[in-house]
Parts: sequence; C-alpha cells; structure tokens
Amino acid sequence: MGQEALAAVAVPVRYALLNHLLAAGPRTASQCAAVVGQSASNCSWHLRALAKVGLVEPAPGDGDARTRPWQAVAPGFAVEPGDGPAARVAATVLESVAAQHSEALYQRYLARRDLLPDRWQHAAADNGYSLQVTPEELQHLLDAVDGLLRPYVRPIRTDAPQDSGVVQVTLRAFLNPDVVDDAEESTEDGAGPS
Repeated sequence: MGQEALAAVAVPVRYALLNHLLAAGPRTASQCAAVVGQSASNCSWHLRALAKVGLVEPAPGDGDARTRPWQAVAPGFAVEPGDGPAARVAATVLESVAAQHSEALYQRYLARRDLLPDRWQHAAADNGYSLQVTPEELQHLLDAVDGLLRPYVRPIRTDAPQDSGVVQVTLRAFLNPDVVDDAEESTEDGAGPS
C-alpha cells in the first residue's frame, strides 16, 4: 500500500468504509452510512477520497452519484511498516485505527449476540494465547494460519454455501510488552548492552 493510500485509509471513517465494502460487497453511500455512523453525503465524500488512491471504485451498473454502489478494488490489504520514520508513523496510526475498529465491531457483536441463531453463537470464539516462539516460528505460524483462512475470505470465495455468513476473524500477534526483557529490547534496537 502506497503512502497516499496509507494516509487515506488511516482516517477512521474511511477504514470503516473500506472494511464494510470488503465484508458486505458493493454498497451505496447511503447503505454504508448507517453502518459507519456518518451521513450519506459524508460517506460519499470519503468513498471518493478512497477512490482517488485506488482502494475503491464504482461497482458495475447504472446509477448516479447518490445511488451508485461502490466496491473494494482488492480482496483485502496489508500494511507493511515501510522505510523511514514517516512511513513507520503512518503504519502505526493505521494499525491503531484497525485495532479500534476491530474492538468496536466486536462490542457491537456482543451487544447483539443474543439475537443470533444458537448455532452461530456456539460457533463463535474469543481465544487468547501466550506463545513462546522465536520471530521465525511466529512468522511461519502466521503464514500457516493465513493459508488456512485465505480461501474463505469473502471477496475471494466463490463457492460459499447458501447458509454461510460473513464472519469477522481478527488475529494479532506481537511481543508482549509486559514481559519483554529489557536486555532483549536494547539488543533489538541495536544499542546492545553497555
């Protein structure tokens, strides 16, 4: 993702819009408005801003600016920290927006969970793990999990059964800041022991 796209999607409402299009498929600004808590005209403005950096586009079909559905250009996106302090700051801001969006989405799910069919309530999970791994093992594990999940990503999957639903999966993996060894931290920074 380029710097302009990174900056564009780091705006919380734009991040929410892009993620809604990825999850729900083509939607109009009016359809997005209720989900992201903005007016239709504000959503339309933000969708045009996302289109300028190549993240969304008008979906095929007819319609004027008010009734035209928008769609995500790619089935997903990844954020790489990039080189230089500005790129790292931008990536950190976007990751923070992503974490806030994910938490808000999960809280909305919890608020409505009792309204869902029992089979969906029983299938859901919220697991946390503390793993003892090397950076290389962690990367291998994340690649394996990605390989398992990727065929089911909504924009990619073409053979979804009739009774399937769009399920949100969030996976974060990071060195626990509460148990990181001070010596390990300074060695990683290149300072080393003095």
